[in-house]
Amino acid sequence: MPWDFAAELSKHGPQSGDKRLSLAAARSYCAYVTRTHYENFTVVSALLPRRLVPHFHAVYAYCRWADDLADETVGGQEALDLLAWWRRELLGCYDGRSTHPVMIALRETVTKFHIPREPFLNLLIAFEQDQHIKQYETFEQLLGYCRNSANPVGHLVLYLFECYTPELAVLSDEVCTGLQLANFWQDIARDAAKGRCYVPIEDQRRFNSSEADWNAKRCTTAFAELMKFEVDRTRGYFDRGSQLLTDLPGMARLDVELFIGGGRAILSAIEAIHYDIWSHRPEVSKRQKLVLLMQAVMNWLLPQHQI
Repeated sequence: MPWDFAAELSKHGPQSGDKRLSLAAARSYCAYVTRTHYENFTVVSALLPRRLVPHFHAVYAYCRWADDLADETVGGQEALDLLAWWRRELLGCYDGRSTHPVMIALRETVTKFHIPREPFLNLLIAFEQDQHIKQYETFEQLLGYCRNSANPVGHLVLYLFECYTPELAVLSDEVCTGLQLANFWQDIARDAAKGRCYVPIEDQRRFNSSEADWNAKRCTTAFAELMKFEVDRTRGYFDRGSQLLTDLPGMARLDVELFIGGGRAILSAIEAIHYDIWSHRPEVSKRQKLVLLMQAVMNWLLPQHQI
């Protein structure tokens, strides 16, 4: 059945008084959250080692709930209050006190893979920041946001594949920041409808992209040059982050290669529509996704690998 977050919040929110589920039931709930949101659920589940599937579900369900608390509620103070509750639930997860089904499953994951609290907590900082800040003056400020909104996800993936090191985390940050930026450029029109803009003001000024043109959603020459600059700069993150592939174990390398390929495909889709993201949302077709998948699988199979 389709995801109804209002119903889920009523059932499992701050006032629900959740009774402790078994680990199997909690994992089943996380799988349900993943299935109802993630279109590539079946493919990803098939590609992952079976032992990792429930742990990826638990991490995804945590992130999904946090995202919906921020974006699928009234917002503002209500969202901040709900995110504060989610933070308490996370801390309760680490202490073994939380009865929320996501946290029951997540406790097993963080214990098994020795995952610290920080990546989960940093994600909440980003969601809270979205309630206060709708636009960034500088690119450096935007990167600060990405350090909380995107980079922790890469750290979690490294922990799940049991290959986290500070050195690999630095390369992972390049990939995750690139993915976040690519998604920002892809969704400029959608974010504008929510009153948000992730294109730094300093960049808009640099290319003389006027507020009037933004408000009118016009793809002027100045706007196209601005977007070309952002796309080219973002591609550099994938180029630098691709060094990560040589140091990852087999299946982790496959996943990260798919992430990088998907991010690059978004950038190519923006170029293909001549940067007019106002008229068309740049999309990666199912055929392109299949090609990316097959390329990643072939690259994974060619060298010797071990899971």
